[in-house]
Amino acid sequence: MTNLSCLILAKNEAEMIGDCIESLRALEPKEIIVIDDNSSDETVSIAQYKKATVITHQKENFAEARDFAKSKARGEWLFYIDSDERMMPELAQEIKTLLTNNPLWDAGRINRVNYYLGKRWPTVEKMVRLFRKTKLKEWYGKLHESPVVNGTIYDLSGSIKHYTHRTLSEMVENTITWSEIEAKSRFANNHPPVSWWRIPRVMLPVFFDYYIKQGGWKVGTLGLIESMYQTFSIFITYARLWELQQKDNE
Repeated sequence: MTNLSCLILAKNEAEMIGDCIESLRALEPKEIIVIDDNSSDETVSIAQYKKATVITHQKENFAEARDFAKSKARGEWLFYIDSDERMMPELAQEIKTLLTNNPLWDAGRINRVNYYLGKRWPTVEKMVRLFRKTKLKEWYGKLHESPVVNGTIYDLSGSIKHYTHRTLSEMVENTITWSEIEAKSRFANNHPPVSWWRIPRVMLPVFFDYYIKQGGWKVGTLGLIESMYQTFSIFITYARLWELQQKDNE
């Protein structure tokens, strides 16, 4: 058994939570903790059936929820994973070997392979998800949260799989929710007025990033759909911001 706590944030993830927990068994963790945000489906019962510790906590935002999860962990090391992610066996073995040898570094950066609408995306992300508990200061960012580490970060070679954007309906629902949070955050930070030219200015780089830079064109129709979706999402965020600014000027 490793002196490692695996931490999962979940809300209405009955479809995904069981396989996520099972994928963590290869780590032989000290504990698996699911922080459940008042799920209305079978998330809690499935997690409990899989022998995970379930703690109910209504999150304020993702950073706050990850900090809360840390406060409940008993392990010397922490590994954060989301319900729609899966630990790969080679990464589990790598982590176990490294932790057994008492590493000098304080956090681990891993590879995340994304699957959009069931198909692998060309670009692999790098995410810091493994931490010596005493060196993880906090998480910040309401939506796209990031960790603050008081120490060195090591690049691991293994990967997790991320099964995101599983249906178009889910994607649109997420945009409705997340764009409101993003727009309110930008508004609170006194973002400059959204003039007509600013909207295409923020949309075009997003499309270029996903379709050209990340290689969306390599995966056919899916690549175009995902690139257009990401462009649509930033459009909705700035449209909502424009709406907030208009109401503020009334």
